Amino acid sequence: MDHLIIKPKTHEEHTQIEDEALVEQAKAGDQEAFSELVRRHRSKVYGYARSYTQEAFLAEDIVQDALIRAFLHLGTLVDSRRFLPWLHRIVRNQAYTRLSKGPQKRETVFSSMGKQTHEQEPADWEDLDSILHRLGRSWSHSAQNTNPEEVMVRRELFETIRSLLYCLNPRERRIVESHFFDHLAPHEIAHMFQMSQANVYQVLSRSRKKLIQEKTRVVVDQYMKTRKVAGSMKQAVLNKPEAFTMPTWVTCAAALYGMVESTERKMSLPMILGLSGHAFRLTIVPGNIHIAGPTMFHFQRVLQQGLKNMGFESRAVTSYHLSCEPSMNANQVAPSLLSPEAREKRQLSVLLPEALELVHRSIDKGHPVLAWDLFMPEFGLIYGYDDEKRVFYAGDNCRNDSTIPYENLGRGIVEELFVLAIDRAFPIDQRTMLANALQSALVHYRGEEPQDQSCVNGLATYAAWQEAYEKGTVEPNGNAYTTVVNGDARRYASLFWSEIVDTWTDSVFDEVRPLMKEAAGLYGAIADGFDTLSKLFPFPAGGEPNDAEKGKQAIALLQAIERNERAAVSVLEQIQAGLTANQAST
Repeated sequence: MDHLIIKPKTHEEHTQIEDEALVEQAKAGDQEAFSELVRRHRSKVYGYARSYTQEAFLAEDIVQDALIRAFLHLGTLVDSRRFLPWLHRIVRNQAYTRLSKGPQKRETVFSSMGKQTHEQEPADWEDLDSILHRLGRSWSHSAQNTNPEEVMVRRELFETIRSLLYCLNPRERRIVESHFFDHLAPHEIAHMFQMSQANVYQVLSRSRKKLIQEKTRVVVDQYMKTRKVAGSMKQAVLNKPEAFTMPTWVTCAAALYGMVESTERKMSLPMILGLSGHAFRLTIVPGNIHIAGPTMFHFQRVLQQGLKNMGFESRAVTSYHLSCEPSMNANQVAPSLLSPEAREKRQLSVLLPEALELVHRSIDKGHPVLAWDLFMPEFGLIYGYDDEKRVFYAGDNCRNDSTIPYENLGRGIVEELFVLAIDRAFPIDQRTMLANALQSALVHYRGEEPQDQSCVNGLATYAAWQEAYEKGTVEPNGNAYTTVVNGDARRYASLFWSEIVDTWTDSVFDEVRPLMKEAAGLYGAIADGFDTLSKLFPFPAGGEPNDAEKGKQAIALLQAIERNERAAVSVLEQIQAGLTANQAST
């Protein structure tokens, strides 16, 4: 007797069936039944996710996680009539889990290469390792209990995850499948493939990086598809920021100026530098005075506090780590390493979907977005986007202005992603702005803020800088850059105090106005001292800082600058005390 061949139902046939029947068919192994359930209810599920988070990319992630869980746990659904409420509950639980972990959740490294067991803790649906192990257990469990041809493989979910493996070469894929799906330990894989156990670890580690990259691309594609379905795909370009013409070496201040100029609370460049605290910052890398020194600060904390001093709440997406080592000097690398082609070869940031969401939202509100390392390791602005071409319109005050592919964000020479956007303005008076700015400056000067272990902050900088000249270990280009940046900042500090004296007419400042004039003079003298040092070691060549005689001249100049800076700090403390006393009396 011939075997009876049962022809699977087509998509058209499935659409005529009620959910209850589809659930039962999916439980029985009909691979199209679950796909039809997904197609039928995906928009509702996405709506559920958006009710818990306003971020489209995060909602899409929650939907994917929830559908994977539903696929793997469909057998636990007792009442097939309750499929949609059951799925809604999974979405809710996934949303609470994701939101409770906060925005800075990171993928973790392979924590264990041993065999996995069914008694392990539940999968972490944000972690690639956990997902693969969980899917691997489900795959092998299904294979033991059903004919392989009847294994319920849902095209839109399970195969999407497994298709990530095809970013690997055949050898890598076989090793990864052996570990995750066949549950073989590294020593067993090493024996099977006649390789060392160390090589197995290397292949698994390398493969995992590739899988994370592919997973990120999938999430970005899903996010863009969501925008398209929602009718949000468009081109939006703001007016080119005036900040691109700002004459300052402190590029983060120029970018902050560009953010603020898009609001109704416009301020001068000296005011931006002063209130944000950047007019008073002083950071170096001891030993060689590396070029990264002036930008080695905690981007999110310092920049967000600077905006708060001016009356703005902000949001950031960042992969920047406070304890990172100085990056390579972009002025001393082959130009090819700064090219778009070089960026495309670097790791795709796992935070890209989150960054895209922030940029889209901010541009749509009329505000450009501050970003790090768009063209070189400096700060710039994203002021537009084109979804069809998937490019940003971006520039800075270093004469860069062009489009940047979405995927190249965070793939600069430093390979760190940082974007910052204004969220909202809040009421703030001049005395509060100044009090906050003074606090930021004094905390920095005293070395009381969290700092990178590789650098020295505030007044302690001068001793470390002089020591580098004494030892003859100074890197000319980095030293020249550090000098000109700090001189420029102090010039704007002088202009900041002068502007307050001339334009802030409220009587609360009357008692400290003479101190402000004194501060303006001191910072002008400090700027003059740095100008003299810059002439001795001009940027970019840098002169000969390790020449013994020139080193003595530099130390003498730094000692004079330090005396003026310490005197200026004393004046700032007096201004702070005066404002506090005035506030107490009123």
